[in-house]
Amino acid sequence: MPEHERKQPRPPKELSGYLGAMARVMFQTGISWRVVDAKWPGIEEAFRGFDPSRVSRFTTKDIDRLMGDTRVIRNRKKLEAIVSNARRMIELDAEHKGFKRYLDSLGDFENTKKEIHKQFAFMGDSGTWYFLWTVGRKVPEHEGI
Repeated sequence: MPEHERKQPRPPKELSGYLGAMARVMFQTGISWRVVDAKWPGIEEAFRGFDPSRVSRFTTKDIDRLMGDTRVIRNRKKLEAIVSNARRMIELDAEHKGFKRYLDSLGDFENTKKEIHKQFAFMGDSGTWYFLWTVGRKVPEHEGI
């Protein structure tokens, strides 16, 4: 069963869980869920478990390496965006003393959606809904986004 059809997960305990959930959404944009699901173990490995402190230090050379890595979906703009999103996530985590607290501070779904769009790359309406659902946030019925 695809991940998006399962019971809603609990909030991640680590920042890497938030970055991994966001990266999955980014990769799934415009690509079959099955492709992303099949490649996901290799993607996680290539991104070192989505540890934001490690990912945020990726350089152009690291992106070049990933562009040649068949384990990942090789879209340069998305790979670069994961790195910049990791950096922003670390900043927000520090500013709010936790990424969950940052999300808590945003209020309702509509405001949260607008803020996620503003703060992070490759996060459209459906992707933001799915990201928030994946990290255990209250979201409206999917048809209502």
